[in-house]
Amino acid sequence: MNFVLRTIIGISVATAFLLIAGASYGQEWKHATALVGDVKYAEDFPNFEYVNPDAPKGGELSLSETGSFDTLNPILSKGEVATGLGLVFETLMTDAEDEIATQYGLLAEAIRYPDDFAWAEFRLRENARWHDGEPVTSEDVVWSFEKIIELNPNQKFYYQSVANVTALDERTVRFEFSEANNKELPHIAGQVTVLPKHWWDADGRSIEESTLEPPLGSGPYRIKDVNPGSQVTFERVEDYWGADLPVRVGKDNFGQITYTYFRDRNVEFEAFKASDVDYWFENQASRWATGYDFPAFNDGNITREELVNSSRARGILVGFVPNLRLEKFSDANVRRALNHAFDFETLNDTIFYQQYERVSSFFYGTPLAHAGVPEGRELEFLEAVRDQVPASVFETAYENPVNGGSQALRGNLRRAVQLFAEAGYQLREGQMVNAETGEPFTIEVLLNGPIIERVALPYAEDLRSIGVEMTVRTVEPSQYITRLRSRDFEMVYTGWAQSLSPGNEQAGYWGSAAADNEASRNFGGIKDEAVDALIQNVIFAEDRDELIAATRALDRVLMANQFVIPTYASQQDRIAYWNMMSHPAELPFYGIGFPQVWWYDQEKAEAQQ
Repeated sequence: MNFVLRTIIGISVATAFLLIAGASYGQEWKHATALVGDVKYAEDFPNFEYVNPDAPKGGELSLSETGSFDTLNPILSKGEVATGLGLVFETLMTDAEDEIATQYGLLAEAIRYPDDFAWAEFRLRENARWHDGEPVTSEDVVWSFEKIIELNPNQKFYYQSVANVTALDERTVRFEFSEANNKELPHIAGQVTVLPKHWWDADGRSIEESTLEPPLGSGPYRIKDVNPGSQVTFERVEDYWGADLPVRVGKDNFGQITYTYFRDRNVEFEAFKASDVDYWFENQASRWATGYDFPAFNDGNITREELVNSSRARGILVGFVPNLRLEKFSDANVRRALNHAFDFETLNDTIFYQQYERVSSFFYGTPLAHAGVPEGRELEFLEAVRDQVPASVFETAYENPVNGGSQALRGNLRRAVQLFAEAGYQLREGQMVNAETGEPFTIEVLLNGPIIERVALPYAEDLRSIGVEMTVRTVEPSQYITRLRSRDFEMVYTGWAQSLSPGNEQAGYWGSAAADNEASRNFGGIKDEAVDALIQNVIFAEDRDELIAATRALDRVLMANQFVIPTYASQQDRIAYWNMMSHPAELPFYGIGFPQVWWYDQEKAEAQQ
């Protein structure tokens, strides 16, 4: 029962719902919502500027994935969900890839909320339909949200500020928030994936269980075929209800999209070379530099591009993440010592072909990354936690040690030994041991597949030279995910991609409350009161300038505590694809729009035959 009904004594149900409506009176319905500045597109816009509204429909697209899958249920935290379900299911709102943080109506035609962001209402489109012809209703939204937070701990944490969700009528749903003045809450409410209650409740199905039965959706594609664990094929819905929406025009052009799964990334690339896979995202520098000398590429049948578009939309940090739940990683000097031993510069010379840069920020490559000495509002945020953060945050920007060459490496390894000593360790007969107990300092690093072995093994050799034994354990994706979720690791190699409008998700990345949540992305188990306070500054920033200052302050403290041994990243996306597809000449500023705004090019395809 809605909370208003529980608190109004002696008033009829009908009157109570009139009061609910009255609470919304005077609030303007909007077709879009922006966290940064104003929305770009007016209510009557025909389509996004970065699409080709006349793109042909049809053709087949073959894509690849590494690993496997065991469920088509999109909301469970357990199991490995098949890639591509976003083609089948839809959200209330959808992003524009040429704006920082703007959402336009998808299932919902409009949104409204008060000045203090205490609630948000969404009005569903009258013609929104499931693939069986049934209407998408506000009851579906309420049920979907309740099941998502019931069955997925990560989503429950993410939506912890949603106090209540109510269907006001067939097409209007209201989200009430437990805190005011958090302007991101209406935005994240629009991200809720909506599922068909009537389908999941029928024929003995249960949303609480994994399934390989193709689920009913409302999106531009439906699942055509499933080969468990190895392949999923999606087919375009010819009578898709939303085909003419401005947010859909020029998108979803391929008639069929198939994802094939591979256990080995090298085998996956061979499939691309043989035209069994049409598109390739390159994540190995040496292959990009030397691996494209084969007939199809030399004959001009494959195009390679280096794109900066999607890099503009995100900050990224990847690296070796120590499990702070273990006592041996609790001292920041130990973590700093481990960073001094990482020789990025030699790796960049020998196996990366100078294609990467060392990462020194959790918001690398964006205006949100801290730099120089803190000042202004950023300094004010840091002053509030001065006694809880390293003194260095007030003195200089974070910088990684610079290795490369035997002399530089020797100097940094000597410094690593000193830092270990400050943390209570010493070298004894070539082993780094706890000075009190004599216990050797060892590390097992967990890798998701063999790609990073080329990075981890040289790192292990350098650590061995100062008496630290690092074991590199490579496991298959399913085991990696299981161990990551259960926090069953000493060190793991992973990363975080950041949006240009950080907010509530930061609590799930670094917040103390997320440290013991298996589904959170606080992999390392950070529990730090200063970090918690700085996260709140990000979430409740009043404007863009304050958000930037708050984010830089948070970034500065995270880096100074060395919660991650950062490795490397690139400002470019390296892609290759067979010349049977095309994309708009001007891709979206903050993305590459693949595969949504690309299309099958019949003329190009015929030219290859």
